[in-house]
Amino acid sequence: MMPFHPSAVPLLCAVATIGLAMAPPAGAAPPAAQAPIVAQPALAQPAVAQPAIAQPAIAQPAIAQPAVAQPAPGATTTPFQTPDTSSCPYRVSPPAPVDHSEAPPPGQPQPAPVPVRAKAVGGDRMAECGLVLPGGAPPLPAGLTPHAWLVADLDSGAVLAARDPHGRHRAASTIKILTSLLAIRELDPGAEVVGTDLDAQQEGSRVGIGPGGHYTVDQLLHGLLMRSGNDAAHALAVQLGGVPATVRRMDELAARLGALDTRVATPSGLDGAGASVSAYDLGLIFRVAMREPAFAAIIGRRLADFPGFQDKPGFTLSNDNKLLTNYPGALGGKTGFTDDARHTYAGAAQRGERRLLVVLLRGEQEPVRMWEQAARLLDYGFALPAGGRPVGMLVDAAPPDAGTTTGVDAGPGGAAGSPTAAAAPAAAAPSPDGGATRRQVIYAAAPLTLAALLLAGLWWRRLRHLRRHPRRYP
Repeated sequence: MMPFHPSAVPLLCAVATIGLAMAPPAGAAPPAAQAPIVAQPALAQPAVAQPAIAQPAIAQPAIAQPAVAQPAPGATTTPFQTPDTSSCPYRVSPPAPVDHSEAPPPGQPQPAPVPVRAKAVGGDRMAECGLVLPGGAPPLPAGLTPHAWLVADLDSGAVLAARDPHGRHRAASTIKILTSLLAIRELDPGAEVVGTDLDAQQEGSRVGIGPGGHYTVDQLLHGLLMRSGNDAAHALAVQLGGVPATVRRMDELAARLGALDTRVATPSGLDGAGASVSAYDLGLIFRVAMREPAFAAIIGRRLADFPGFQDKPGFTLSNDNKLLTNYPGALGGKTGFTDDARHTYAGAAQRGERRLLVVLLRGEQEPVRMWEQAARLLDYGFALPAGGRPVGMLVDAAPPDAGTTTGVDAGPGGAAGSPTAAAAPAAAAPSPDGGATRRQVIYAAAPLTLAALLLAGLWWRRLRHLRRHPRRYP
């Protein structure tokens, strides 16, 4: 047998460390299948020859580049690729976040996904994840980027067409529709609110609330819906009992309405832990909000006066909803965007006696702007015969069996939402980042490997010294 040599110690330690690092962590689930994409033919562009210009080679110093988040699977690329959701990639959870904005506060666990109902709200076809179209429907318009969308009759609630209606996504600022609905029902529109530093310091879009400024609830609602003011959302949430209480009350209201895919993280729609909504839910919430005269009037306004504060004068608000000013018969709507949610939209239009609503989730502004995609879907809905057989219905309240759920494979962008045992042991769930256990093994083994390398080096040096200068005993 070959004798063991001390120089083999570091090699054995390194091999053991690599093996531990490559081994899958205990209880880890296999990678979730991502939604396939269907490529659309790219438009041919004429090739234009550019003169080649020789550039001298200049050595540049190496500069460390910050890590850049990669787009979530299925995001719009160039050339445009239509998202294919037929495998139900978002049945359980929205796509994985692109940054740390949805990390829970220190000491709090990541919220579990919103339970999936055994029977889809709105009818059997609302459980489908791909395109949900009536029989004999014409082809869809080109350039639709949303991973989920829905077109429905605003008055009857009949769903005319949809894509992945109950797929979970993020609402971004369209959740302000629910915020405003709660505020309209609970607050006096003439009540005076004094602006604070905390209102003015809210992240993202702001209408212009300042500390010491005096505003009515109605003016704050205009700033919330016309300019998507996160400062207005915070000021209203304070009036409703504070941000945590407002989030809880919004969730309760959504549940009563039958929006059972919805969980609110923030009153403004900024990304937060556990946020969830579906195209079906947002359509349902928007339809209910449109029954409130105050809401319908505000989203239909193009301009409104807004007060200043301290020595700053008042100013005029302009509605940021481009559909309102570009689509004949537009009744209004609400836009939204965050890095995790991408672009979202909910709105409505009227043609003759017919009123339709449209919802778009996780869309992009290319190849055409989101408001144009909403317009194309509205045109599509108006072209379908009135009184035709709907593919689903927007409910007016939670169904009696609203609490009935089924166990499903959980996780961001869960692969197919296939049923599983609802009472699976918690220990079998993978770590939140899918690799914490492996990293722990690496961190534990690294000091041992370094120590072994140091000892082996010292031992090898000692052997070389003895070979060159053997001791002579008397």
